[in-house]
Parts: sequence; C-alpha cells; structure tokens
Amino acid sequence: MAKKPKPAAGTPATLALTRAGVAFTAREYTHDPRATSYGLEAAEALGADPARVLKTLLADVDGRLVVGIVPVTGQLDLKALARAVGGRRAQLADPAAAERATGYVVGGISPLGQKRAHPTVLDASALDHPTVLVSGGRRGLDVELAPADLVGLTSATTAAIARP
Repeated sequence: MAKKPKPAAGTPATLALTRAGVAFTAREYTHDPRATSYGLEAAEALGADPARVLKTLLADVDGRLVVGIVPVTGQLDLKALARAVGGRRAQLADPAAAERATGYVVGGISPLGQKRAHPTVLDASALDHPTVLVSGGRRGLDVELAPADLVGLTSATTAAIARP
C-alpha cells in the first residue's frame, strides 16, 4: 500500500491549511523584536489594509478559553465576546496559559492549527473583505485566506466583537 505523502514542512497553521486543501498565501516579513503591536507591524510590513489584518486573542470566559479574532485596528470587546458564546464574564487570558493552550507564542498565535480546539468568534467585519490575514503561527508570518475558509476551519461564529 502506498504511503500518503506528507504535507510540506511549516507551522501547525500552514499544515492545517494544506491538509484541509484550503487556498492560502503565506506572507512573510521581517519581524522587529522591538515592535509593540505585532498586528500593526504585519500590516505595515506587508502593505496590507490594517482592517484586513486580524489578531488572535484568547480570553477566559466563565472559566473556559475562547478565541476572539478582531482587526488589528481595534480592540476585543470582552463583554461582546462573552455574549457571543453565551457567557457572562470575560477577561484576557494569561499569556502563559494562552501559549500552553495553543502551542504558539504570544505575537504569533494563529487561530489555525492550535493544540486543542477552542470556541472561536470572528469579528463580523472580517466578512466585508474577500481575503483576510491572520498569524501563520510565528512572528513574521501571516497567512492570507478567505474569511469563509477561516470560519470553516475554526468552526467560528461571527459577531460584532471589536471596538475601535
């Protein structure tokens, strides 16, 4: 019996996209270790509209981790995120807990290919664009894909969870 070919080497995020047969473009840039806003750094380095570049944040909603994906131009509305998943209270997750739960480092947390699946909410504004960019699983790498594919691969719901 022939062995199934292995996907090309990459991050867990790019491997998940490849395995799922989803069309995406890997977009690399040189990460500046002095950067304080990883998402805005990516938008500028890639020459992308910041409204299309999304950041992945983990929050503790009533004791469970939830992924919120919002444009880098805004902030995660924790109350809206809690409502979107039927919760009452939300706070940003401890960075170390987020890293353990996802297998990624802060600044490179991708919504794709995480160690465990978590409830995920994508800000509804992402659906206004033909493609969006999310972390590819490490600082200096974003992946560009259709928002519908992002929703499908993460089993995300969409809601207005971003605020300016």
